[in-house]
Amino acid sequence: MTHASAGPADEGRSLTSDAWRQLKHNPIFWVSVSLIALFILMAAVPQLFTNVDPNAAVLKDARALPSSDAWFGRDIQGYDIYSRTIYGARASILVGVFTTLATVVIGLVMGILAGFYGGFSDTVVSRVTDIFFAIPLLLGGILFMSTFPNDANSPYLVVVGKVVLVLSIFGWPSIARLMRSSVLQVKPNDYVQAARALGASPWRIIRSHIMPNALAPVIVVSTINLGVFITVEATLSFLGIGLTPPAVSWGVAISDALVALQTYPHILLFPSLFLSLAVLAFIMLGDAVRDAFDPKSR
Repeated sequence: MTHASAGPADEGRSLTSDAWRQLKHNPIFWVSVSLIALFILMAAVPQLFTNVDPNAAVLKDARALPSSDAWFGRDIQGYDIYSRTIYGARASILVGVFTTLATVVIGLVMGILAGFYGGFSDTVVSRVTDIFFAIPLLLGGILFMSTFPNDANSPYLVVVGKVVLVLSIFGWPSIARLMRSSVLQVKPNDYVQAARALGASPWRIIRSHIMPNALAPVIVVSTINLGVFITVEATLSFLGIGLTPPAVSWGVAISDALVALQTYPHILLFPSLFLSLAVLAFIMLGDAVRDAFDPKSR
């Protein structure tokens, strides 16, 4: 009888406990977390990795091959590639993290409005998401950044913020759709109906019962999306319409490297490698978390 009377809260804690137990024994999880921690440390405190100014150009050493003076060599303008690769993590990670946070907040609000309240709210949110789904993320970013380009005097935070804004505008619908479907699955459960019968307010039901039981899929997809947003930022910067100087990012470094790609491939190699590792780390983390929270995998 005691086992049969276990409540939903116990089931939720058991699911989370089982997921964490599986994650602890998953080497992919620890590899991805280690890489992400390294990149976050690079973004937060780049001075731990290099004391070279990323904007200090030594023209006489332009296109220099890797050496003890410049571990990754120098680019076409004489910038230290190692220093710019380290400092490039900041802008790329900032774009990925802030865009993910913005899309999650917007997506959660819109998804809950559609799934919990239904009716007119559901219709409006569904039609709005349809409109945004008609424009692919990358295409929307190209259109927006081409229409509102950065100028040479744009402050660093404005340059980064503009990319975050455009990616957030076109990136939230998938989270909203996912949250709506999760809410629709959770809403008919007995504990939600019991809370309604006891007179709990809609906000209390959403906060205490809907959100904790509907968030897992959103967390998984958002983790994977973070890597996608970093890739899109790099693509926009590669096209010359994303992050622009004074911002330093991996996408900017890749764009600058194409001029001398055939004769000096090392200029492209290192920023591309770090970009690929960062995106791969977030995708691996998302896959590991998804497998841990998926009952079918156990």
